Amino acid sequence: MAAEQDLRPFGEPFKAVKLTQKAQSIVSKASSVATSLPWSLIGAAETPETWVDVVQLFYASLRTGDDKIASACLVLLTKRFGADDHKISGLRGMYQEALAEDEAALKTILGDYNKILAQDPMNTAIYKRRIALLKTLAGPQDAISQLVEFTEAFPTDVEAWSELSELYYSQGLLPQAIFSLEEVLLHTPNAWNIHARLGELEYLNALAVAEGSEAAVKSLTQAIQRFSRSIELCDDCLRAYYGLKLVVTKLLNTRPQSKQIEVQPVAKLQRLDELATSKLRAIVQARAATAVEANKAELMAAQELLDRSTL
Repeated sequence: MAAEQDLRPFGEPFKAVKLTQKAQSIVSKASSVATSLPWSLIGAAETPETWVDVVQLFYASLRTGDDKIASACLVLLTKRFGADDHKISGLRGMYQEALAEDEAALKTILGDYNKILAQDPMNTAIYKRRIALLKTLAGPQDAISQLVEFTEAFPTDVEAWSELSELYYSQGLLPQAIFSLEEVLLHTPNAWNIHARLGELEYLNALAVAEGSEAAVKSLTQAIQRFSRSIELCDDCLRAYYGLKLVVTKLLNTRPQSKQIEVQPVAKLQRLDELATSKLRAIVQARAATAVEANKAELMAAQELLDRSTL
């Protein structure tokens, strides 16, 4: 299938609504594409972006409850890539899950997934849908167990490692969540958002152990490194600057339990704090006037952190 990039459902509802407003033009464009000879010689030109848009619209339609548009997208994608394409089978499963009216219907779909995997164990799209459905029906522990098996079979699947990390986090298993995201970085070393998320997890891990202990100081130091790397890769990453200031402030106010515990020099930490404060203030001021509703919460949180630092 042409759409190889990350096409998971939208995290922000307004983005899904915005895309569904373009449904008619996206579906019309994809419908006009001719993909077989001789019509492909005279029909509309096919581009990968055409099908990326259709897949994104499919996700957005499911998110907004527009089953009719989602069905139209699925028909187009099936016609183009074939019903046996692994990713198409995954999308079809997602569509069926969205239409399921009760738990019994979901269990029937789960049974269908098991049958597909019995015939084609390499169908990773169905494998992932099965895990997602297990999380709904049986809870996170079963999903974690299945994802561990999945990552053993497909160790380079960054989406699976990311999902496993979030599941571990949801269960309070921070070291395992950190390990899983480190696996993601092995394959996407320049993913600034993953570095930022790792910084957050390291910070939370520091809060989960005794304050001033070697483990706490180590986690805080690693959090600084993660946030700093995120900033190197994305100079205006509010999330990373916010995390950096939070962690540096915590480390400046931490008294090590013993003299043997290494701590970053105070002067260095103060310079990092000044940098984070300056950049946070600039980002908040620059984005305040143009921020959409979904981004206002993070700007307010950043401003609150800045206000606390001036008290």
